[in-house]
Amino acid sequence: MNADRVAPVSPSVMNVRFLPAVLVTLCLSASAFAKRGWIDDFEEGLAKAKAEHKLALVDFTWSDWCIVCKQLDDEVFSKAKFKELVKNKYVLIEVDFPQSKQLPEKKQKAHEALGAKYKLEGFPTVMLLKPDGTELGRVNYVEGGPEAFVAELEKAAKK
Repeated sequence: MNADRVAPVSPSVMNVRFLPAVLVTLCLSASAFAKRGWIDDFEEGLAKAKAEHKLALVDFTWSDWCIVCKQLDDEVFSKAKFKELVKNKYVLIEVDFPQSKQLPEKKQKAHEALGAKYKLEGFPTVMLLKPDGTELGRVNYVEGGPEAFVAELEKAAKK
């Protein structure tokens, strides 16, 4: 075939053809970015809290469909201000119970055991734990962004 006879693909056609893939990538990246810095292995997170002499902040979430979970991520957890306020006091751990994807069986069973151990009644459930797993308190979603949420964390930590 003669290269002179190949019709060039216009940029608008290329954009349309790749748009679904780009959108999926952006959505997945945004989700991953929102929780960057969180440990998704409970035991690993507690070990890190112990090694660093910090408390564990555990977010029990249904990240892929719980409206309040997403709101908490958007308004608090994904903000740089939140990370700045908690970096010296807490190790961040996420325990996710997704609906749209299957967790590996071992992780699924571990999450279910944690749900039973800590008597989870709804999502999100945000808990402060000592490095040995002892619960200090629970914090609910509060309006006002990172500062208001961290103020509630501080109250729970002092109980």
